[in-house]
Amino acid sequence: MKRTVKYTIILLIILIAMAIVAASLGSASISLKDTAKIMASYIPGIRNLIDTSTLSSNDFAIITRIRLPRIITSILVGIALASSGVIFQGIFRNPMADPYIIGVSAGASFGATVGLLFATGIRLASISLVSVFAFGGAVGVTLLVYNISRIRGRVSVLTLLLAGVAISAMLSSINSFILMFQSQDLARVIFWLMGGLTASSWQQLTIIAPIVIVLLTAAAFFTNELNIISLGDNRATQLGVNTEQVKKLLLVLASLIAAAAVSVSGIIGFVGLITPHILRLIVGPDHKILYPTSALAGGIVLLASDTIARMVLMPREIPVGIITSIVGVPFFIYLLIRSKRQVF
Repeated sequence: MKRTVKYTIILLIILIAMAIVAASLGSASISLKDTAKIMASYIPGIRNLIDTSTLSSNDFAIITRIRLPRIITSILVGIALASSGVIFQGIFRNPMADPYIIGVSAGASFGATVGLLFATGIRLASISLVSVFAFGGAVGVTLLVYNISRIRGRVSVLTLLLAGVAISAMLSSINSFILMFQSQDLARVIFWLMGGLTASSWQQLTIIAPIVIVLLTAAAFFTNELNIISLGDNRATQLGVNTEQVKKLLLVLASLIAAAAVSVSGIIGFVGLITPHILRLIVGPDHKILYPTSALAGGIVLLASDTIARMVLMPREIPVGIITSIVGVPFFIYLLIRSKRQVF
């Protein structure tokens, strides 16, 4: 418990410091001191202690209306992807599992492509219909893969992974086929697929944040079961864990968490893969510590990546998925080489 609190406090301090730095950076440069004052002035309990009389109203508007929604969205998406990564790796006992392994990304890509081609500009409850289509596609494909892998009431992990790969390949081909006849929309679809947070808004956050927080909280109650499942299904059953029921529930929760994140950010790879591994090296394999610390670290990783994405070629932005992939691919190759050495 003490270790969990210690690491959580350290990561929270890093996350808050990163948020202040990210909010201060942009085409309109704002000092760190003013940025911290503006952000603190919205925190209940200490807002009355902050002297805001010397702060520019323009700086207030830039930070609160433009930068903070994007920063909070990036943190939320990073938390969601890293948390679902921990759950998938725990369920499958596979260090290379991530939120996209069972078709979440393929489903979201297909849904987003359909939305961008046929329902762009339409909004539902202040949220783009493209995001709704992406969420629906991700959830739909996950359920399809799950049902394919059910054999006599039991979920076969191998069938689940193979079905995820097969469905992903099929949807990728369908996407390419559709774009052959809608080439005028090719740029918009590709830009969405590369991942980005430019469309972040407070309206979007008020819808997505409660969903993600409730799902993350529900999954947090199963960290002890994840520890036991890591010992193997037979041993977990001997210790009184209903492995099939727990796996089904966690699979649904992790898929919904990832789908909610992808629906607002597009496909951002490797955050759910590399973050749990980095934290596993630091805090160990205990999911009671790994789950909350990986979540916070995921927020830090994606916030840092998004800040780099919007600053490195300023005033132009590059999709944040490019930054995470540039870092994530070398790490993924390292894992492949390492696992090969272990096997042979």
